[in-house]
Amino acid sequence: MTAARNSPVRVGVFGLLGSGNLGNDGSLEAVLGYLRTEHPEAVVDALCGGPEIVTARYGIPATRLHWYRGEYRTASRLGAIAGKGLGKLVDVFRTAAWVRRHDVVIVPGMGVLEATLPLRPWGFPYSLFLLCASGRLLGTRVALVGVGAAPIRSRPTRALLRWSARLAAYRSYRDGLSRDAMRKMGVDTRRDEVYPDLAFALPTPPDGSPDGPSGRVCVGVMDFHGGNDDRARAEEIHRRYLEGITRFVRALVADGREVRLLTGDDVDAPVVDAIVTAVDSPLVSAAAADSLTDLMKEAAAADSVVATRYHNLVCALRVGTPTLALSYAEKSDALMARMGLDTYRHPARALDADRLLAQFEALEERSAGLRQILAKRNAEAAHRLERQFTALTAALFPTPDHTNHVHPDTRRKAP
Repeated sequence: MTAARNSPVRVGVFGLLGSGNLGNDGSLEAVLGYLRTEHPEAVVDALCGGPEIVTARYGIPATRLHWYRGEYRTASRLGAIAGKGLGKLVDVFRTAAWVRRHDVVIVPGMGVLEATLPLRPWGFPYSLFLLCASGRLLGTRVALVGVGAAPIRSRPTRALLRWSARLAAYRSYRDGLSRDAMRKMGVDTRRDEVYPDLAFALPTPPDGSPDGPSGRVCVGVMDFHGGNDDRARAEEIHRRYLEGITRFVRALVADGREVRLLTGDDVDAPVVDAIVTAVDSPLVSAAAADSLTDLMKEAAAADSVVATRYHNLVCALRVGTPTLALSYAEKSDALMARMGLDTYRHPARALDADRLLAQFEALEERSAGLRQILAKRNAEAAHRLERQFTALTAALFPTPDHTNHVHPDTRRKAP
């Protein structure tokens, strides 16, 4: 589908947006900033998980991703099972009709090609496949922009995501591990590029870092139960994680440190409540963050950050605060290495409060030097993202001189 010569380009954004995950919404915010700066004439709307929130927060029309409203609730009754099954069929036609109305659809960042957290194939992987297949059939360019990917053991999930990537007209990744994972799954990645996470394109808070040490430590927590392959021991993993991070927070408080608890998704709230109750100190408080900008403000006001969720790490690194990762996936390891903090990682699945405390003390001893390293790496990230958006314009808003930027395996004749 191609817009008439004098009509504005119609751009759709797609994903689990407005669903309570701040990282997903931050990626959307970065892409909307790019579109409003570089393509202000574009007419933009969304197909997403939380359409009311997306419309209220970003001022664009939005449609619910799934016809069946209970899509992400466990279906145990016959009526719920039938509703989910019918929804899968209805969504074929709903997705195709939505895609048909657009010239371009962008999937902004997010770990859409991974299963590092529990994931069912007939949930989001199926929705992404419907999107990319509809784009191929209807002549709408679909772009996976700065997305995350990882090896996947589940054969149905792997097949759906592999075909989604193959059918997309443009792909870029937020780290080299993601590109390698898709290559190993059989996707031709020779023309695919790697750029920093889209959240590095977001502006930093105006105040920047504090003038001097504040004594505050931000601790980013997560409702962590392991990944897709850890379902059999999910409760054990969660119990060990919660006990370890609670002990760590208690040790900081015993040292007189103020602790701000950060989250990145609505599902993390019970973990915050459990820590606040267990530690029971006025030095412990929970940050009320509604966006990545809010998270960056919290991280900028802290001496150090210890965090689990990927985008908690991104926000802390983006504002140049020394950060220690409670790593649950290779994407966190890759991010820390790229930002020059490879040494400061601790496994979320085997959290040891004593060893974590020793690593944290080592982090703080090198604070000044690490801030200099982060300033340099952030400048490099900004430059790389400028190249990302230039490449995206060439691929999705082509002139006769730019048609070669579309993947050769997905290039098609206009209908």
